[in-house]
Amino acid sequence: MAHIHIGRAPGNKAVLPFYATGAVAFLVLCIVMLCTPQSFTQHYFTPHLLTIVHIAALGWGTMVIFGAAHQLLPVICEQDLYSEKMASASWYTLTAGIILLTWKFWNLDVGWMMITGGSLIVFSVLLFVINVWKTTQICTRYTAQKVLITGSAFWLLFTVSVGLLLAINLSLTTPMFRVSHLEVLKLHAHMGIAGWFLQLITGVSTKLVPMFLLGKSSKEYLLRNAFIFQNLGLILFLTDGYFFAVTGRVLIYAAIVLAGIICWLLYLYDVFRNRLRKRIELLMKHTFLSFLSLILAVLLIPVVYYSDGYRFTMVYGTLIFFGWITNIILGKTFKTLPFIIWNNQYKHLSGKAKIPLPKDLYHEKLTIWQFRLFIAAFLVFALGLVLQHLTVIRIGLVLWLAVAVMYCLNVFKLLLHKTKI
Repeated sequence: MAHIHIGRAPGNKAVLPFYATGAVAFLVLCIVMLCTPQSFTQHYFTPHLLTIVHIAALGWGTMVIFGAAHQLLPVICEQDLYSEKMASASWYTLTAGIILLTWKFWNLDVGWMMITGGSLIVFSVLLFVINVWKTTQICTRYTAQKVLITGSAFWLLFTVSVGLLLAINLSLTTPMFRVSHLEVLKLHAHMGIAGWFLQLITGVSTKLVPMFLLGKSSKEYLLRNAFIFQNLGLILFLTDGYFFAVTGRVLIYAAIVLAGIICWLLYLYDVFRNRLRKRIELLMKHTFLSFLSLILAVLLIPVVYYSDGYRFTMVYGTLIFFGWITNIILGKTFKTLPFIIWNNQYKHLSGKAKIPLPKDLYHEKLTIWQFRLFIAAFLVFALGLVLQHLTVIRIGLVLWLAVAVMYCLNVFKLLLHKTKI
């Protein structure tokens, strides 16, 4: 392994602001949800629910993933990050764009400010894509992770560009799309879910999980198949959905994407089977539960398509944004962020003085309660959605707020840590 070059870790400005803003966005998300529990009993195209979804997808999920990606790209590509300044600039534009967009979504105030917010987000993602593309192109060695992460970045750019067009479309008297706004909205949502989140998480997890479990797999063909099936199913769904509307054929495309997910999880199972670290840490349990949530979400698609009302659409969204994406972030944050802080403050002192370990920089007991409350919040909230019972939904949302508070306390304990010898 001595011949492998690992890129130099980027500066704090390229990473830490994303983690801090993502934590605040998660807290804001839970507060907003608690203030509008009735949103989860109505149609999905309502101002408050649009606000909630975009805070979750952009302010929480994408924000944290940008920070983690800037840190992990040098490891995955074995090269320095192409531009730390570009990474830092993407934080400013992404944050400003999210604030403007969600502010105007709250009352569905269509106009130049909403479009400006969407434009800033597109520009931020463009900076991210350039950074990913340039960093991965420096590395001439082929890896499935490099292909998946690069592909996911382009899918994100496509997703936010369509989102900007949807915002512009709302302000026009003559629609620019050949199908209804709601049909394009479905396509837009699944570009983000299956194109951006799924392929990014597939690529990153197949690098991180082997590192954390001290395991490996030689079955690279599974990752190639995962990339092919995930993209094939998504492209067929988008093409068919745009030209012929979303029909029962969506189940075929979901099955193709599911085949890609299964290939990815089989690769991780092979890593798990060949691991050296036999004890499974609590934070890794978040990751395993997230995979279960993703499978359940895909299997729920036929129920969502054929059922009346919106309760199962809400459950599907909860499985995606909370059961899968939030689950992964809650676990992986405290596997990556403590090392980032430790590397910056203590690496130069290693062997010279008595210094703490990365796990000593945050409250480990708080992560235990975070995990327990997460399970309770998810189950109660999902039950409330199935029953469409406002009181149960409110209890679930209170529990989600408690999870967000614990997460923020631990994240800011890390971010505000001062060097101690």
